[in-house]
Amino acid sequence: MEQPAQASGDSGPDEGQDAGFRKIIHIDMDAFYASVEQRDDPSLRGRPVAVGGSAARGVVAAASYEARTFGVRSAMPSTRAARLCPDLVFVPPRFDAYRAASRAIHAIFADYTAQIEPLSLDEAYLDVTADQRGIGSATRIAELIRQRIRAETGLTASAGVSYNKFLAKLASDQNKPDGLCVIRPGDGAAFVARLPVARFHGVGPRGAERMAAIGVTTGADLRAIPLNVLRRHFGAQADYLYRAARGIDLRRVEADRPRKSVGAERTFDQDIGSGPALREALGNIVGIVWARIEKSGARGRTVTLKLRSADFQTLTRAKSLSQAVSGQQEFAEMGFALLDALLPLQQPVRLMGLTLSALEGVGVTAAEAGPGDQGSLPF
Repeated sequence: MEQPAQASGDSGPDEGQDAGFRKIIHIDMDAFYASVEQRDDPSLRGRPVAVGGSAARGVVAAASYEARTFGVRSAMPSTRAARLCPDLVFVPPRFDAYRAASRAIHAIFADYTAQIEPLSLDEAYLDVTADQRGIGSATRIAELIRQRIRAETGLTASAGVSYNKFLAKLASDQNKPDGLCVIRPGDGAAFVARLPVARFHGVGPRGAERMAAIGVTTGADLRAIPLNVLRRHFGAQADYLYRAARGIDLRRVEADRPRKSVGAERTFDQDIGSGPALREALGNIVGIVWARIEKSGARGRTVTLKLRSADFQTLTRAKSLSQAVSGQQEFAEMGFALLDALLPLQQPVRLMGLTLSALEGVGVTAAEAGPGDQGSLPF
């Protein structure tokens, strides 16, 4: 279904952008990993598919729309997914195939704008304010991109078009799958007012429960709460919520969005509690992470160890240097020192991760995208 959002009214001054209205498209691929699997294996088409391991400790990385009708969702334990959908087909992830599809999709983006902010393999913001191809409409650009993605990759994408990132992201989710939604200047606050607050990026189910406790379930409810009250209940998140309820977002599309960390984590088939077994597991993770670090060309100063216990409690410890980690040996030594300081553990762990952050070097420099010619491209 392709249709613009039918929102109107409430176009007061608190929706205005100090740099003028931008033209932002948010592209979100539909069930990306699962759709790639169904595209490449015709026997999976029309069937409920979960990408991930089917073992007792497996986790669903992605679910097809056929699986989602049964309540199967990403990050769900595979055992629960199988109970919800007995006919669920599990397929192992093929990240090389997903990366290849992502490169093809991003090449399509680049034909329309250089201002691309990737969020993941299957999701990105595009600033098309400058209209480098003279197409004349942000909505038309989104339509062309979706058509080309289908024709060139065999996959479908949903798109949101609006004058800021917050609204464009909301819009891309409005008519999924394979949908298009446009929120025009002047319509943002009215569109947001009708939405459940759980739809707001960063709120989630727990945040929605906290809001419901003070009588807030929709954007309109949230807009009625004074900022000082929001700050009392939600602290640092209050200012974001206040702006979101009014459809305000002044962030620009960051074409060179900085990579914040390089790391890896592993969920074990069985909980591990002994020191020697944990050190062996950490040694394997060190090798994986350092290969990624060398491939990216990044250098960093902070090493973080992450442990998740059997009851899903997460423990993290970090150590920073005054200069970049010199090599794999120093990286490993820092990781083992963090682990040894925690031993013996009170509970065995089901997951371990190791990350290098405070990055510098190749591929980690940010460049802020400019607003372009504000009057050149209507919606």
